[in-house]
Amino acid sequence: MQSKILSKRMLLGIILLGFILFAILLFNFILKNPIQGSSALLIENVATLPNQEYASVGLPVRLKIPAIGVDSAVISVGLTSDGAMDVPKDPTDVAWFNLGPRPGESGSAVINGHYGWKNNIPAVFDNLHKLREGERISVEDEKGVTTTFIVREIRIYDKDDVALGVFESDDGKAHLNLITCMGDWNQVEKTHSERLVILTDKE
Repeated sequence: MQSKILSKRMLLGIILLGFILFAILLFNFILKNPIQGSSALLIENVATLPNQEYASVGLPVRLKIPAIGVDSAVISVGLTSDGAMDVPKDPTDVAWFNLGPRPGESGSAVINGHYGWKNNIPAVFDNLHKLREGERISVEDEKGVTTTFIVREIRIYDKDDVALGVFESDDGKAHLNLITCMGDWNQVEKTHSERLVILTDKE
């Protein structure tokens, strides 16, 4: 009887030791592989964003901003687990928010991209802050149709601001809003302190 009790205790001890070793390995992996800071803003009540009919406008595939030399592939993203717009994995790509309208549809389409990539690797929106009102941005869709937008306004948000207004509009017109990071780098949180938003209107 005593040997059976000892065997059970040994088994429980082995299981506990295995769990502790797994936790240590996972912790070390996270420390060695920090997540690159997101250029996204938090979005509240995303379910209230209007459903769009996508009959006439194709999926965006390319973003061009001649004034700052951007000519990049567009990928499709949704939300992260913490309710922020996801970001592209490649620093040279941009990401379109697929829970909102497509660029050229009525409403506010949103595209984000990285700034200040790790190890000084160039990122697609490193020079987004140089854009000025009146400059042009174009999006090519999967059908080969290009839609042009004109910069209307430039805004700066704190990284923790809720920016639902960037993701929706109620004027019945087509808009495209671009988002990236700026400000100081927070080594602990692995992100920048601010978000730059470029608001544009369809030409």
